[in-house]
Amino acid sequence: MTAAMRPQVSACPACSAAPAAEALAARAEPQNAHVMLSLPTIHCANCIRTVEEVLNAAPGVRSARVNLTMKRVAIDADNGLTAEDFIPLVESAGYEVHELDSGALSATQTDRAGRDLLMRLAVAGFAMMNVMLLSISVWSGAEGPTRDMFHWISAAITLPTIAFSGQIFFRNAWTALRAGRLNMDVPISLAILLAVVTSLWETSLSGEHAYFDAAIALTFFLLTGRYLDHRTRSIARSAAEELAALEVPRAWRLTAEGEEQIAVSELAVGDLLRVRPGGRMPVDGEITDGQSELDRSLLTGETRPVYAAPGTSVSAGEVNLTGPLVIRATAVGRETSLHRMADLVAVAEAGRANYTPLADKAARLYAPGVHILSALAFAGWYLWTFDFRVALNIAAAVLIITCPCALGLAVPAVTTAASGRLFRKGLLIKDGTALERLAGVDTVVFDKTGTLTSGTPEVTNTGDFTRNDLEIALALAEGSAHPLSQSLTAELRGMGIPPAELTGITELPGHGTEALWRGQTVRLGRSAWVGGGQSDVTSTWLRVGEGPAQVFTFADTLRDGAEEAVRDLLESGKRVILMSGDTPRAVETLAARLGIPQWIAEALPQDKAARVRALSDEGHKVLMVGDGLNDTAALAAAHVSISPASALDAARVASDIVLLGRSLAPLPGALGTARRATRRIRENFAIASWYNLIAVPLAIAGLCSPLIAALAMSASSITVSLNALRLK
Repeated sequence: MTAAMRPQVSACPACSAAPAAEALAARAEPQNAHVMLSLPTIHCANCIRTVEEVLNAAPGVRSARVNLTMKRVAIDADNGLTAEDFIPLVESAGYEVHELDSGALSATQTDRAGRDLLMRLAVAGFAMMNVMLLSISVWSGAEGPTRDMFHWISAAITLPTIAFSGQIFFRNAWTALRAGRLNMDVPISLAILLAVVTSLWETSLSGEHAYFDAAIALTFFLLTGRYLDHRTRSIARSAAEELAALEVPRAWRLTAEGEEQIAVSELAVGDLLRVRPGGRMPVDGEITDGQSELDRSLLTGETRPVYAAPGTSVSAGEVNLTGPLVIRATAVGRETSLHRMADLVAVAEAGRANYTPLADKAARLYAPGVHILSALAFAGWYLWTFDFRVALNIAAAVLIITCPCALGLAVPAVTTAASGRLFRKGLLIKDGTALERLAGVDTVVFDKTGTLTSGTPEVTNTGDFTRNDLEIALALAEGSAHPLSQSLTAELRGMGIPPAELTGITELPGHGTEALWRGQTVRLGRSAWVGGGQSDVTSTWLRVGEGPAQVFTFADTLRDGAEEAVRDLLESGKRVILMSGDTPRAVETLAARLGIPQWIAEALPQDKAARVRALSDEGHKVLMVGDGLNDTAALAAAHVSISPASALDAARVASDIVLLGRSLAPLPGALGTARRATRRIRENFAIASWYNLIAVPLAIAGLCSPLIAALAMSASSITVSLNALRLK
């Protein structure tokens, strides 16, 4: 029996009736539909306002909120409304849009770890200021009962603060010790605990010195470093999770009774499915009925739409452009090509996680060294004086002096400064170790479509046509939703060309658009249908009456700064490779235009990832720059990766750095900034090491009072932070 069904004991009938009445009212109220859409091309506040206004004006929409960072919109609407009701509205506003499965993703993910760190940092900072005020009185000469009172008050402030704010260090240290290893949090935790225990012992014996101020200052500075490090890291989800969310959550299955809409998870191999124009393929399968053209650019990078007819194989994630199709499922669920790509990404992400940052390398040497020094100091002083209290105080002083405040700030302070510098230039650092990895890059691999090019076709030969032909072409193009027709429409409208007066305009899926003009049949579409010839470039054909067919040719426009970025990278000695799923002719043409000596065409997603891994195995540090689903596995497999802000969610999540602007020009400068940042990190390690070389002998000699310990820690931390600021 469920909790809802169990009988409830109540003092009065009205109380018993209240929950039941509330449940009935809840059932009577219409339930909300929660729809989530990906908007990969939005980039500013005007985009947010436009999308929200379009959606909020739609019937049945209760609220629509755009998240610019995640490039998605969450819609609350009346029950029964689906993504198919909203996608055309957003597309009519001029934005690319894809449906996301709200069951696979959470619309609002809060940074709980960041809030928790900030709260602990604030508590430690407030407590430190109060304990320091009390310590000043002791340092100024307070003695006897007054000094003891100040010490006990300091203890009352420090103990609960350390217990709360230091939990992150204690938990990590305990986890490491249980696994039989040491990390940076082990000496940190030991120093804090030993300082507190020693101070309590000294205070209970009315001793002259206590380390409460040093313990709380140590906690505050280390939490500052931990929070700075957290701010430079991504709170995004796994790229594999994003890929899974791009799967179509529902599909139309054909049955003996007609069509039914069901969840994709309920589909089986052999099911017949209908995919309408503009819809994405929910499964891998084979077309059994209908003709259309498919957009495979998200999966393969191929810019030219592919003709599809009965017998053509389709993959999950491909977009049906022009005509309704019936497909028979051949692979569903985890067996689809999209899911296999997600698994490939997950493997690549796991491999890249093996990178060991500089701070961890330093910790491997530093942690055991600190413990050995402290133990030797304790043993030496105890054998010299046979005074356990003196030996313990000096051992605590050694641990506090050598505790890695400066090391804890060395990396976060630099990465925060460098991240701010790059952000102002249009680059968002998502991963804390991305700068270190970017500094070592010697090979840059570019995707083509959407990365070096804008991804939108541009007409290149309108001058070859008469005005009369252009007017006819415009009228035909306006009757089609095909990407090339839309590009042709925009170009001719921009030239001020009016459409010709046509009658009987019809679109034949998979072929093109047909109409009558002055009694003659006019056609715009595929070469074989129109009666055209062969073309090595992206093209569409126009035929007026019985005249010869003429070809409109298209080329991708270069992304802003592409030529400058490639030139600067080559001049700096970097190896540059162009790798694309597009045709050899298209890839070769672009490579020649940009001066890229090495190129690879018709590369599948697994081919790209394999090529990147092969370069890594040869000893190269690869920077991968890409934007599509077909680049996601390669982005995750690369030593470091960058994707444009216009990229699909999965690509942006898989990358370490996001290019916020439209231009690629900042890329070479980012490599220079990364190299300088790595130098600053190494300089900070050197500063921390010199500080220890000077301070440790003082502590071992017994010359380090709590005042000296606190001042030394603060001085080293401030020095490291100031050195990091030189990046700005």
